[in-house]
Amino acid sequence: MVARALAGQTDQLKERILGVEIFERPADYDTNTDPIVRVTAAEIRKRIEHYYQDAKHSHEIRMILPAGSYVPQFYWPGHPTGLQATALELPADAAAEPVNIQPAMPVLPLVPPQTKRKFATSRTLAFALAGLILAIASVTAWELSRPPVLKQFWEPFINSPNPALICVADQSQFSTIRQRDAADPSHEITLPDSMVALIIDDVSPLVNVAALLRTYGKTSRVLAESSTTLTDLRRGPSIFIGAYDNIWTLRLTSPLHFHFANDAAMNKLWIEDRSDPGNHKWMMDRTIQQTGTYSDYAIVARFVDPNFEQLVVVSAGIGRGGTVAAGEFLVDSQRMDEMLNKVPHDWKRKNIEIVLETQVIGDRSGPPRIAAAYVW
Repeated sequence: MVARALAGQTDQLKERILGVEIFERPADYDTNTDPIVRVTAAEIRKRIEHYYQDAKHSHEIRMILPAGSYVPQFYWPGHPTGLQATALELPADAAAEPVNIQPAMPVLPLVPPQTKRKFATSRTLAFALAGLILAIASVTAWELSRPPVLKQFWEPFINSPNPALICVADQSQFSTIRQRDAADPSHEITLPDSMVALIIDDVSPLVNVAALLRTYGKTSRVLAESSTTLTDLRRGPSIFIGAYDNIWTLRLTSPLHFHFANDAAMNKLWIEDRSDPGNHKWMMDRTIQQTGTYSDYAIVARFVDPNFEQLVVVSAGIGRGGTVAAGEFLVDSQRMDEMLNKVPHDWKRKNIEIVLETQVIGDRSGPPRIAAAYVW
């Protein structure tokens, strides 16, 4: 934008042209449904404003990008909102032609620099500023055009040629089942059968994760923890839901930096930090849990397990509220974005483990919050 403004090509600074040339959109793309140019311009405006808030830049030629326009405007130092350089006037012997910049506000007469030295300094500042804005624009455009963090997290699963396996904790097995008579639904009949029950709070993350993978075109299958074998896990990527009722989750997370632990009576259960094992800050007390209002904690992890050399995702809480919160985190792009403040920039190429905290009130979990993260 700066280069074209300085070259007088302001007619080329239109939303559709910028969308095609910078973001590689098709020439007939719908700017209403794909407002990436407007969003990027708004972000650049914020960054420019932040740049000039620093007093050390007060001597520099100031540039603004007016709202609703993609044509940058320049002002001499000390006149950020009044005196506008409508033309960078050059000395008579200069080779460059004057550059006209379209005004977006009333223009007052401007006394140009009086000497070549002063002009050269101003011109140097102008081009330095132009370079800065181009760098800001490039970084902003890259950030807005890259895949969202949520998709980056799941991308290894999406790219795997094999279906994903979702392993869910199973509970009591029933030997009988009650069924209703079709002719008289009030009439129940008890029949011998073999049933495996799933906790409804584990079904919530199961449905959410399966639906998310489906939106990315990834198929999945579900197996109960008791019927999952090592052979199943070697076939492709796996997702494990639940902690203390899922033996696979406990086995897979046991060697990790964050892992589950408990006392002998299983009245106190916690997530242990291998670097500080004596600190039980992420603990749930069952006596407090029974009141229905308590703090719960969960582990969300994505890593390659060395035993079957496949990618694994864990969504497991100490209690049911933690498991629900972990499942919510794994499908919520806004929550996932918060992870960027706690992980290195190359996290998506590495194994990652996150501890989540949630407040449970009336046996219903609140939003997940990131308590800690570890990348290796």
